[in-house]
Amino acid sequence: MTKPGLTVLLKDKRGFIGGRSVGLITNSTGINENVESNVSLFCGNPDIHLKAIFSPEHGLWGAAQDAISISSSRHKGIDVPIHSLYGKTRKPTPEMLDGLDVLVFDIQDVGARFYTYVSTMAMAMEACAERDLDFLVLDRPNPIGDTVEGNILELEFRSFVGYLPIPIRHGMTTGELARLFNDQFQMGVRLDVVEMLGWRRGMWFDETGLQWVMPSPNIPTLDTATVYPGMCLFEGTNVSEGRGTTRPFELIGAPWIDAQRLADQLNHLSLAGVRFRPAYFVPTFARYKGQSCGGVQVHVMDRSKFAPVRVALNVIDVIRRAYPGEFQWRGGDRPFFDILMGTDEVRKQLSSGESVDSIINSWKDELARFSEVRSGCRLY
Repeated sequence: MTKPGLTVLLKDKRGFIGGRSVGLITNSTGINENVESNVSLFCGNPDIHLKAIFSPEHGLWGAAQDAISISSSRHKGIDVPIHSLYGKTRKPTPEMLDGLDVLVFDIQDVGARFYTYVSTMAMAMEACAERDLDFLVLDRPNPIGDTVEGNILELEFRSFVGYLPIPIRHGMTTGELARLFNDQFQMGVRLDVVEMLGWRRGMWFDETGLQWVMPSPNIPTLDTATVYPGMCLFEGTNVSEGRGTTRPFELIGAPWIDAQRLADQLNHLSLAGVRFRPAYFVPTFARYKGQSCGGVQVHVMDRSKFAPVRVALNVIDVIRRAYPGEFQWRGGDRPFFDILMGTDEVRKQLSSGESVDSIINSWKDELARFSEVRSGCRLY
């Protein structure tokens, strides 16, 4: 079984935080292999002085929906402040860090650039560098393996859903990302990473022996995380990404889509590792709430061959061509699709009729350079 960095810290690396004033960036995913929470374990250890908790998007308990602002509060059980990093600020303020010696990051990521926990980590690293505080990452698995896919973000399109120039699917653990951020983007923070035990590069989460805890309300399973790096791109269109159903990101559709027609068109493409089933669904919230949507469910048949970004761009392209009068990019002058992609080139290329294969082939050189850079930051 894989032992997360949390377990290794408490067994062998207590010196990193022993006797020091600790701030902990975490949420409900911060558990060990016995599903015991890091907050409880820290508070039960007399050598660890937990002075503050910092919560990312979705809150400490991972219960809030996406884009919901969260207020700071106090932890009722242990009477320490819970500083929200998805409310008035997304970067720890000097006041939040006052009195701390080290800031610890312990959150399960999902392996996609636009999942905001890695942006929270990067901004917290910047804050620690500015305050001369140590930053410690308790490493956890990349749940969807080692594959690198997608384009590199252009800094012109930097946002909280894409803070630094990495690919959509980076194939790195949070500890490795922290090393890359610090080394490649000159953050200058004193960084340590507590490595996992028993994790091998390329392992999927269900091969670790660890328990899956929903990192956010709309990533309920590993199946969701598998398709998320591609199907999240539908948030930048007027096609539902399945929020408000029990299969977010696996179901996509709209009231104006013929489900059977779309499934037939997509299956005709013979995309590797995936099949499409015609589906109808009625979202209980979010886009098209209460309306019957026609679309497809994405069934991953072979995850080793499935390329979520390639698949999503093909699905978008088929829908755009089949429904030119209904399909739209969301966001007006600054389309949200561009923010998610980290460039406006892909939207322009698709709109002009360029093939998905041609678009993806144009990323070959930049992905090769990234793979070379990340090799120097790998821990496993």
